[in-house]
Amino acid sequence: MNSTLSNNAGNAGLSSHSTTNAPRNSKFDHSTIVPSEIAIGVVIGRASEYFDFFVYAMASVLVFPSVFFPYAPRLEGTLYAFVIFSFAFLARPFGTVAFMAIQRKFGREVKLTAALFILGISTAGIAFLPTFEDIGFKAIILLSILRIGQGVAVGGSWDGLPSLLALNAPQNKRGWYAMLGQLGAPVGFMIAGSLFAYMLSNLSTEDFLDWGWRYPFYVAFAINVVALFARLRLVSTNEYARLLDERELEPTNSLEMVSTQGRNLIIGALAALASYALFHLVTVFPLSWIRLYSIRPVSSFIVIQVIGAGLMALGVIASGLIADRFGRRTTLGTCAALIALLSAFVPSLMNGGELGQNIFILLGFSLLGLSYGQAAGAVSANFPAKYRYTGAALTSDLAWLVGAGFAPLVALGLSSHFGLAYVGFYLLSGAVCSLAALSLNRALELRD
Repeated sequence: MNSTLSNNAGNAGLSSHSTTNAPRNSKFDHSTIVPSEIAIGVVIGRASEYFDFFVYAMASVLVFPSVFFPYAPRLEGTLYAFVIFSFAFLARPFGTVAFMAIQRKFGREVKLTAALFILGISTAGIAFLPTFEDIGFKAIILLSILRIGQGVAVGGSWDGLPSLLALNAPQNKRGWYAMLGQLGAPVGFMIAGSLFAYMLSNLSTEDFLDWGWRYPFYVAFAINVVALFARLRLVSTNEYARLLDERELEPTNSLEMVSTQGRNLIIGALAALASYALFHLVTVFPLSWIRLYSIRPVSSFIVIQVIGAGLMALGVIASGLIADRFGRRTTLGTCAALIALLSAFVPSLMNGGELGQNIFILLGFSLLGLSYGQAAGAVSANFPAKYRYTGAALTSDLAWLVGAGFAPLVALGLSSHFGLAYVGFYLLSGAVCSLAALSLNRALELRD
């Protein structure tokens, strides 16, 4: 934790760069920057993004079917809302590519400011949207545009800090520092879930659907503003700029990236597929299932999910300790096998009344924490230094798209038409893909 970059320079080859650039920025002693400082920016940035993410996800279940698709039966309305939910994941890679070009031309600060500005406008814009009853199908079109804007902005907001954190972390604590950014997911869910549970418990259905649901989007906009300044304070300083330059954490041409590193992109996306599939199968999907097919109060179910998110946070922290002891690939592989085992119990637990549902949520969140804690950049070391910045961003985009983007839509569609057993098969397929990708990655390493 207290190791300075000068102590780690031998592992990263910093000395030659430092000597060359020292006269230009001699008044800045970037060797005093420690990994814990970078971790603060990573946690703040990710927590704000995940809060936005879960506010929209919960609204897709609790609000949008009634507000934007009132003409459709409840199931179809929820499926339509999940289609629009997936638009952000489709847009993320395009946002990453476009904003990488902006960074090459105008710099990192301009890119990050523009991306988070678009994210804030898109999120706040949803809060002010007229409903279907007000303007008809134009409301659905506007919602789709703003959702795409969120995806483009999230893709463009990649700041390189997670990669910088991984490179600057002590060799024996790589797993510990890798999990810090992942803590943003449970933190974001706990805040968003608590907010929605409170409103559902204290507002009438009419008030909630009329104006109450808009409040979390206002909060998300305010959090984005705070996060913007916190992250800019880091990436705009000369010390951090020099660190990012020295680590070669700069954008590269996307076409060149895909043509030369396509194999690593695919393996990296599939290696974490089990984690990303489970992500939505314990957060968004079960909430939609309870709302549609259970008489259980939704607010009380969200409370259980918030408790589960607390267990997830503990699991994320534990994953850092486990990965440093046994290795990140071993940790991910073991968790993928456990997720495969959990997939067999999805039908019995979700159909097992409140007790069974609670067990599934708490167990699923706990396992998600252990797995997701090491999912980010699981095989990022495969990328040469020149491609690591862009490769880490695109790998994350592809993992979200393949593993999570359509998970609520597929899971709800399968379960409502064919039964919950098919949700278990869907989760199992993600675990199998992860195990296959990790095995392939190991085989390629041994061959090379």
